[in-house]
Amino acid sequence: MAEHVNQIDAVEFYWRPGCGFCMMLERNLDRAGIPLSKHNIWEDPSHAGVVRSHANGNETVPTLVIGDTALVNPSADDVLAVLADKAPHLVPRV
Repeated sequence: MAEHVNQIDAVEFYWRPGCGFCMMLERNLDRAGIPLSKHNIWEDPSHAGVVRSHANGNETVPTLVIGDTALVNPSADDVLAVLADKAPHLVPRV
């Protein structure tokens, strides 16, 4: 019997308005064709809670979650490396 695998459809992208690091990373991931599901931590306290749970109690953004892996303030290359392992179907083909 085949094992059921939860399909990852997008990178969970936690951000806040005015964050230059968030804007730069989003722009780089958009250029690479990576689908993002964006969550503004100032609009929903539960989103801020997710970030705090991965960032030692801080609200450090951008924080990205890919399956069971969280990345706090990663580079686009860091994201692509995790995607290659956790969700290779989301890695753009060149």
